[in-house]
Amino acid sequence: MADNEHDKTGPSATIDAEGLRRFIRDRKLGDASDLRTENISFGHSNEVHLIHFDGNEWTLRRPPRGPLLPTAHDVLREYRILNALQKTAVPLPRVYAACEDASYIGAPFYLMEYMRGQVIRSGLIMMDEKSFADTPDKRRAVSEGMIDLLVTLQAVDWRAVGLEGFGRPDGYIERQLRRWCDQLARTLPLTRPLPVMEKIERWLKAHLPQPQPATIVHGDFKLDNVMWDVSTEVPRAMALFDWEMSTIGDPLADLGWMATYWSEPEDDERRRTVVSSMDAGDGYYRRSEMIELYERKCGRAVRDINFYQVFSLFKLAIILEGSYSRHLSGQADDPIFATYDERVPGIADVAWSLCKG
Repeated sequence: MADNEHDKTGPSATIDAEGLRRFIRDRKLGDASDLRTENISFGHSNEVHLIHFDGNEWTLRRPPRGPLLPTAHDVLREYRILNALQKTAVPLPRVYAACEDASYIGAPFYLMEYMRGQVIRSGLIMMDEKSFADTPDKRRAVSEGMIDLLVTLQAVDWRAVGLEGFGRPDGYIERQLRRWCDQLARTLPLTRPLPVMEKIERWLKAHLPQPQPATIVHGDFKLDNVMWDVSTEVPRAMALFDWEMSTIGDPLADLGWMATYWSEPEDDERRRTVVSSMDAGDGYYRRSEMIELYERKCGRAVRDINFYQVFSLFKLAIILEGSYSRHLSGQADDPIFATYDERVPGIADVAWSLCKG
């Protein structure tokens, strides 16, 4: 994982070391007598822990603490797709073992390779960490690398790698919209009214696009989920992380999600504040250029991209509102969840502006 992403510690994020030792012993993964763990949760979703034992440095991923929405934070699903893609051209960490028996550490989890590289995200300069993408040439390489990575993923024959049944490709968008509307209905009684989300829901139902031939969908394809090898002059994508929302479905869902998080100098302050995961800079492609490059690389026509961006923002708002509900109930101690009282309505406002535009 990225060395520059260690951002959460605390007693609530500890791992049952004795239970983990027992799992490692039962699976014959090594001598865990010297095992120690440290929390390195990089985002605010599944927990990530660095595991040291028997000369190894592995990563453990488990769901967050507290009540979860149905289908959320499914780490075993994440393990399945990572395992299926191990021998493809998609850059990934190696996976070692998965555990569905919660008696070991109190939750399902899996173990994977700990990787060292760099990640690009907004605000690194404010954190006294300079981004490696510090020239126009490197930013162009990153832009092209993101599209190459997405095209590589979508070119994988998901049936051939054993992902038959991993998702239901027929009716993907309609089903996704129903799912997230249901999540919204479950969440708002726990938080507060958000009338603009109801307006966005109606707009989405009225603007459903024509279905695309199914591919693997990562579900959270954006710049700060990619780790880069910067040991050479041209940065190279070395790992794609955070597969918990992956499925089989419409490939434009990932393109729209990436475009939603992609920054441009022309973006207003509201969009940069509540959505972006990167700092705009000379050399980065514009969103329209990313879409054109995608079309050229994969040969797939991109239509209704506005729908996919609005839908992405709608989903993001619902996901974060779920985290906000855990904050309100006292089930989560991450201080960033408290800021979602303003960020979620801000995301909804950006989405509604795209609906009207």
